[in-house]
Amino acid sequence: MGTVIPLKTGRLSGKRIGILLESDYVEDELAYYQRRFAEEGAEVTLLTRLWGQPSLTFAGHEYQAPLTVDGDLEELDYHELLHFAALIVPSGGVADRLRYSEDVDAVPPALELMRRAFRLPSLVKAFSCHGLQLLSAAPELVRGRPVTCHNNIVADVRNMGGVYVNQDVAVDRDLITTRTVDHCHLLARTVIERLSLPSDVIAA
Repeated sequence: MGTVIPLKTGRLSGKRIGILLESDYVEDELAYYQRRFAEEGAEVTLLTRLWGQPSLTFAGHEYQAPLTVDGDLEELDYHELLHFAALIVPSGGVADRLRYSEDVDAVPPALELMRRAFRLPSLVKAFSCHGLQLLSAAPELVRGRPVTCHNNIVADVRNMGGVYVNQDVAVDRDLITTRTVDHCHLLARTVIERLSLPSDVIAA
């Protein structure tokens, strides 16, 4: 998967979008995000838990395509997060893998990142398909908020206190959710529309 250069004239020129990655990502979904956001001028940064390594290579879900990621999500403190306009948790097994912790009593770094992100209302958070699984140990982040997700995790989302809505895309201020990987175009379009608004409108 080659590098995609953002268009300088796009609506999102100068904005940065982070996408969390792990093995079992959906290749076509990621390729769509990279090209669609670049078309609007946004820089896409791939992020993962690097486990002290300079980079890690992951295999995709459909074709086992290799993808090397060198963005370290553990380095994103509040100051670094302010350089991002949106964070996306994609489909596939990404969320389930990122919620792993070698210590069952410790909070996984990816979840710590999302907790920080949810304290920044101008930062858009988007979850596709099974992506909300990443938040299962922090139900307060979605409690009382309208969300959609894959049919397989509706019960999980309801147990987290989320208000499941039976539709392909749900938007609640800075939170965007879509039903399945087949709706990645809706997620991208909705993220672009939200990021085209003033930051105080996103947070309102």
